[in-house]
Amino acid sequence: MPQDHEQFMRFAIEEAAKGGADGNSAVGSVITRDGAVVARGRNLVTATHDPTAHAETVALREAGPALGSDDLAGCTLYTTFEPCPMCCGALMASGIGTLVMGARPEPSESRWRSYAVEGLLALAGWDEKLDVVTGVLVPECLEVRRHWEERNRP
Repeated sequence: MPQDHEQFMRFAIEEAAKGGADGNSAVGSVITRDGAVVARGRNLVTATHDPTAHAETVALREAGPALGSDDLAGCTLYTTFEPCPMCCGALMASGIGTLVMGARPEPSESRWRSYAVEGLLALAGWDEKLDVVTGVLVPECLEVRRHWEERNRP
């Protein structure tokens, strides 16, 4: 596994921790191009009352203006948790070239049942347009999420 995948995933984990500390779901994302971070995002759904303010979409919203383009071809998005179907669609629309994921939900805990990013990409004919890298710092990604869940249990 490339060392920079771990480095950038650690930045995403930092974003996840910030989001969780603010009362949002503990998911974080970072977008890079040519080895540099161009945007960061963390889940802001609760703080903004915006159901679309997932970590990935927040990062995408920052990346476009930062790069001066809505075409994010050549960029990589790192995220601590598997993107939901909405975020996966946003990744396709943005032209992101690579998705690097940390953790995935347990199938029994997933609100999307048997959903997987790879399945949606295949269904949409994007499985060869968006590279997916999985398994990057999974224990660390799960830990930040578990810590948030423990603090937010009813």
